[in-house]
Amino acid sequence: MGASIERVVTSGMFALDGGEWEVDNNVWLVGDDREVLVVDAAHDATAIAAAVGDRRVVAIVCTHAHNDHVNAAIELARATGAEIHLHPHDEVLWKLAHPDHVPDRPLADGDTFTVAGTRLRVLHTPGHAPGAICLYAPDLGALFSGDTLFAGGPGATGRSHSDFGTIIDSIRDRLLVLPADTVVYTGHGDATTIGDEAPHLDEWIARGA
Repeated sequence: MGASIERVVTSGMFALDGGEWEVDNNVWLVGDDREVLVVDAAHDATAIAAAVGDRRVVAIVCTHAHNDHVNAAIELARATGAEIHLHPHDEVLWKLAHPDHVPDRPLADGDTFTVAGTRLRVLHTPGHAPGAICLYAPDLGALFSGDTLFAGGPGATGRSHSDFGTIIDSIRDRLLVLPADTVVYTGHGDATTIGDEAPHLDEWIARGA
């Protein structure tokens, strides 16, 4: 039996640049009945650990370091013994959430994780955050996009450490080249597909110009 994908929705506050917003986050578990990889430990380590159960956590992978995506990472790591992986370009954001701790492992473009016999590849996709990454699992036809790509367009770029032109380049050059039937599992809200989003690239550029 190959890997499957599970979603845990957690709720809390996103805080940046002096503002706070209530958000629901998607936490993705990829694996089988023996082991899982956690994508974005958001808000509620207890709820995530309950969904993991007695399975081994091979890694806690952060798609970026906005507080709403990493605020449960340290507690979950302590509970499971798993290591936290983050792209080093996002250390400035990580320190806002966890000033007294550091991630365990750096992520780099092209890195791979294997869980339940399924390989996931790291794609560095800056723009929403400088160290933003996506995880692509070709055998599952799945992309875990964090806040880089949503159903309806790019992630937000109106706050510190973000850039609209950069996120457009990331989406066009790294994501929209994937197979059209690739399912995009987002950091918030509903999933979409590469094929559903690709025709709207010019609209996003015009809207953001």
